[in-house]
Parts: sequence; structure tokens; C-alpha cells
Amino acid sequence: MVRYAPYSDQEIVQAILNRDKEITFNYLYKDCYPLFKAIFNKYYTDCNECIEFINEIYVLIITPKKENNRSPLSDFGLRCTLTMWLKLVAENHCRHLYKKRIETSGEENFGIDDRLLSGSDSLDIDLTSINAMDVETVLSQMHHRRYSQLIRLRYLEGKTNEETAEILEMTMANYYNKHKLAKKQLINVLRKEGLL
Repeated sequence: MVRYAPYSDQEIVQAILNRDKEITFNYLYKDCYPLFKAIFNKYYTDCNECIEFINEIYVLIITPKKENNRSPLSDFGLRCTLTMWLKLVAENHCRHLYKKRIETSGEENFGIDDRLLSGSDSLDIDLTSINAMDVETVLSQMHHRRYSQLIRLRYLEGKTNEETAEILEMTMANYYNKHKLAKKQLINVLRKEGLL
């Protein structure tokens, strides 16, 4: 990973804690983007985009804990690199979200069951009845580019769920979650356009 030179980990930590916008942006949103993107694609998160996930991790590491009024980042020691520490924090956060989701939903295998839409949101997507120009218009109106890409691969190009997940570099559990959200967004756009 490219480092935000010439700063050490401790200097970067201090800059983030002091709300230095330039160093924070360059380190977290540029240098660490590949790291966060890999975690975002691999683990469950309720974020729609990687930038939203980075924002969530940023807030997590700078928000003081109730117990000691110190942020997790201020407790960063030099026992490992800052990058490794961020990786551990992000992965643990995702595991916590996953565990919380299981507890609130009461289902251990929600990743697979969650892909099924319930009631009126259920839609067996058949985009062949809509002409190609309309399909492109609808997909361009989906505000999450990744969702429109998922819909394009799955329904226009006819890829299987597994192939689509592999192309988008997602785990299957994460894929089914994003697939459900993409379908909901597509349904909303189709309804808005009067095509459903």
C-alpha cells in the first residue's frame, strides 16, 4: 500500500485526532481505500458504498467511549502498524454488525433468506419486456452505481448469482444482501417511471 509519506503512523494518528482534513482524507480515503474496499466486499455491512463504510469506520475510531472518554484511535499503540490496526477494527466492526443482525432478525442464515423480497416488494425481474433504451434510462436513474451494475450483470447479461458475486468481488452473503437492496431500488425506479 502506498503510504501518505513522509508521515509515520503516530503522526498520522495525531493528525486524524486533531481533525487534519488533508492528512485524514489522503490516508483513510486514498491510501487505505483498497483495504476498506476489500473488507467492504468480503464482510457484511449495512453500508451501500465503500465511501459510506469508510465514513462509518472514521466515526467509530474518533468517537470517545463512554467508559473512559477516549477514542479507540487515541488508544492506538505501536504494537502493529496503523494499517493492520484499521483492518482489525473494520473487520471486528463488520463481525459485530453481522452478529447484531442475526440477533435482531432471529435467523442465523439471513444472507440466503434475506435475498427473497417479501410481499409487494417481490418481483421476478424481467427486463426483456422493456426496450433497451428504457432499460438504460432506468439503470442510469439508480443512484447506486454498484446496484445498477449488479442488475445489469444478473438480468441483462444473464450471469448466475455466483458469477455476478465473483465479478463484483463479493461474498455470497454480502451479494444476496446487496442483490435485495438493488432489486428494491430498481422497483422504486420502475414504479416512478410508470413501468411497474
